[in-house]
Amino acid sequence: MTTYRIGVLYGDGIGPEITKAALEVLKAAASQVDGVQFDLHELPMGWEAIEKYGDPIPQVTKDALKETHGWIMGPHDSAAYPPEFKVNRNPSGELRHYFDLYANIRPAKTMEGVPSIAEQADLVIFRENTEGYYCDRNMYVGAGEWHITPDVVVSAGVFTRKAIERIAHAAFKLAMRRRKKVTIVHKANVIKLGSGLFLNVCREVGKQYPEVRVDDFHIDAMAAHLVRRANFFDVIVTENMFGDILSDLAGELVGSLGLAPSINTNDDQAMAQAAHGSAPDIAGKNVANPIGIMMSTVMLLDWLAARYDDKHVQQVARTMENGIYTTVAEGVKTKDLGGSALTTEFTRAIVERIQR
Repeated sequence: MTTYRIGVLYGDGIGPEITKAALEVLKAAASQVDGVQFDLHELPMGWEAIEKYGDPIPQVTKDALKETHGWIMGPHDSAAYPPEFKVNRNPSGELRHYFDLYANIRPAKTMEGVPSIAEQADLVIFRENTEGYYCDRNMYVGAGEWHITPDVVVSAGVFTRKAIERIAHAAFKLAMRRRKKVTIVHKANVIKLGSGLFLNVCREVGKQYPEVRVDDFHIDAMAAHLVRRANFFDVIVTENMFGDILSDLAGELVGSLGLAPSINTNDDQAMAQAAHGSAPDIAGKNVANPIGIMMSTVMLLDWLAARYDDKHVQQVARTMENGIYTTVAEGVKTKDLGGSALTTEFTRAIVERIQR
């Protein structure tokens, strides 16, 4: 029996509701598979941590996460935190920076039973997660912005060969297991040095994967292409800000941002995190769609299965995923997807399908 230590950060807003729903489905799926178990450790983050430790992402949580194989992180409502916390990185950005979780992997796939703008889309966006134009995390210390005069601000973008190479390799490795196609998204026609380096290094890495077809698009053109023909794309690799924007767009195109999962990874740990926010306007109403964080948990399981070559974990992932997909296909859906099920009702329906 292999045991995996998993951290659980419930977060703010709808975070506790949807994270508990994901854990309920995870436990149901794990109960159907012999040879593996999950040791879940609840850790403070967000308002809970502010009230207890005076910090939305305290050191005690970071230290505990070091001892885990990975963790599930609910959304945070950093926009509502007291002013003294807004000068620092939000909990998600801090953990990405602190653990050097360099790859933000965000799939977008149409689901049977969910109306969508895109038809038969199945793509994965690899977003470089540590630099680019995200000024709160692209410097070793401090933020990459300077207020020169009251009326002048300079914001820095950072591009390094090391960071580009590792996100490119991650993208090409997945492409080798999928349809063997990678699209590089950039703005090298205007940002000639920074975005140009991103494009050129990705192309260099691509030569090490001769079976993979490679093309590239400017970010503005890519947004239009994604709307018109999302089913054309397989694996997309891009820098931090472009990846953030494109993945939200892709999530809506396949049905709802509430469906959008992601994981943030380095070579040794992974953080499961839905792409959407904390939705404080519906918090506590039992109407939130938990699919995003459920599928993020499936992604975490798949990452663990690959990292530790564990077929039992992979079986748990498929059991969990099939339960979610079957439930939606049979018409049990939350309100945002055109259904009427409450969060708890939807979760219970998935568990019942897994158990039967």
